[in-house]
Amino acid sequence: MAFHSVVTMEKPLQHLSLADWHGRVNQLRNVADARRSDGFTLRHSARTLRNETRIEGDWANYETNEALTDRISELNRWRDIIGKTFDRIQREIYLLQEEKNATERELEALAGPISVISEVLTMRDGRLGSEMTYDDADTEIKNELAVLENNQRLLADRCQKAWEKLARLEEVRFKIGLEIENKLEAVHLDESQLVLDKFSANITFKTDPTRNPKNSCSYQAWLEHVKNMKQLAENELADTYAIREALFVCREKARNMLHSQMERSEHTIRKRIFETQRARNELEWQKLKMSEEMELAICEIKTLEEALRGKTDALKLAETRLENRAQRSGMELCMDQAHDMLCLEVEKLREIRRRLVEKIDQAKANYNLLEEHAQKIDVDLENKQHSLMTDIRALDLRQRLKGGEFGLKIKNPSEQTDRNIVLTRMEDELPRT
Repeated sequence: MAFHSVVTMEKPLQHLSLADWHGRVNQLRNVADARRSDGFTLRHSARTLRNETRIEGDWANYETNEALTDRISELNRWRDIIGKTFDRIQREIYLLQEEKNATERELEALAGPISVISEVLTMRDGRLGSEMTYDDADTEIKNELAVLENNQRLLADRCQKAWEKLARLEEVRFKIGLEIENKLEAVHLDESQLVLDKFSANITFKTDPTRNPKNSCSYQAWLEHVKNMKQLAENELADTYAIREALFVCREKARNMLHSQMERSEHTIRKRIFETQRARNELEWQKLKMSEEMELAICEIKTLEEALRGKTDALKLAETRLENRAQRSGMELCMDQAHDMLCLEVEKLREIRRRLVEKIDQAKANYNLLEEHAQKIDVDLENKQHSLMTDIRALDLRQRLKGGEFGLKIKNPSEQTDRNIVLTRMEDELPRT
């Protein structure tokens, strides 16, 4: 058999090893990656610089606009607050003037009753003999005269204080009006600055724009000044209300005391009705939640019992398997892994059944507690319903106190019926019309 061979020839050049060839390729790749990475880093840093400068400039302008907007909002808010105070001052001036005029008329009207009481006392002094006694009528008439004289002096003093207060209120109203005008002018100026942007035609470089203007003040000083003006007005208004109240009390004290007492009594009963109804509603809500919880407890007990029945069947299966495997013959009756796993399964299932039985007992005990507490809630609900109806009847009986000269206005019986329907929550039980 003949063998053939091929003649091979190599170039007379230096050959590289495969490791050197791979090293050269890796070097070229690394240099190319480094050059591309440098180029990407330069482009990324340039793009980042452009974006950062643009964003910083836009944010600086945005923050400036927001500051101007906030300042305008703050000025408008304070202008509204001071404007409301200014309106209150004007209203108080008007009301105080009205009260002062009414008090002056009342003061002039006191001359008639005083003269009448003086004549009555003089006439009673004309009694003879044993009738000249210091009786209760005499004492009460003299007390009435003293009260009238005291009221005359008090009303005159109140009128003088009201006149002084009116003068101070006029001064404060002038200051508040000037403050409102200044804030309105500042708002218009800041709004005109907010409209400007970098494309506006009337923007130029300014000489030293960051200087502090002449006669300027700090923000804290401005805020303190505004608060002081507000507080000054509030103090004057508080005094004005007290003076008007004192003038009114001098004329309407008796009627107001009676009405105040009646209203306090009405308020106490209605407050009790509200508290009883609130407690009743709370108990009804608790009863509803208890019913829901009892239903959930029953469902949970049924679920646990079903789970117990399922685990009972599984335990029967495992014990049956163990018992049947005990029937093996000879050396096959060995304690293999299957036997160990079946024993472990039986132990686990017995423990599971024990835990399920314990949990069922706990659930049943919890259900019994829920049922017992629900019965207590039912009893308490009946008691509160009876108490609520008792208070409502007591409130209706007090309507007899509303008549007379000093009585309050009696409500329409139909309105009383609607009120009782709402209080007793009978809307759902009434037939719909």
